[in-house]
Amino acid sequence: MPPEAEAAGGPDIEAVAEQVFTALADPTRRAILAALASGGPATATDLAAGLPITRQAIAKHLALLAGAGLVRAEPGERRRVRYRLRSAPMQVAQQFLAALARDWDGPLGALADHLDRSAGGPTVAALHETGGDDD
Repeated sequence: MPPEAEAAGGPDIEAVAEQVFTALADPTRRAILAALASGGPATATDLAAGLPITRQAIAKHLALLAGAGLVRAEPGERRRVRYRLRSAPMQVAQQFLAALARDWDGPLGALADHLDRSAGGPTVAALHETGGDDD
């Protein structure tokens, strides 16, 4: 989560999730995160060597990822900044998705049961009680 969210006494889950999803929406940023996950901390120059874009473009993507709290800039040797993954914002986004899924499970199950009753088939609840259908 971004440092300002931590300083404010905890994250606004929806805001953090929005920043994470915005950051993950771009395939280049996902590639940068994957490179950091597999190779560990790296500089923008290191990352540019493995991706088909310039170091300057990498730096812009890293700034957005840092703004979302997904990476942390760390001072390195000779004024080189290394970027390291941070998992906390991703965990907040996962919590947001889990809560969203829980909110939808009941209504979607009720809809499935209604549709099954309308079609004359077994309900989802009945299938769960019997362990599934007889396919």
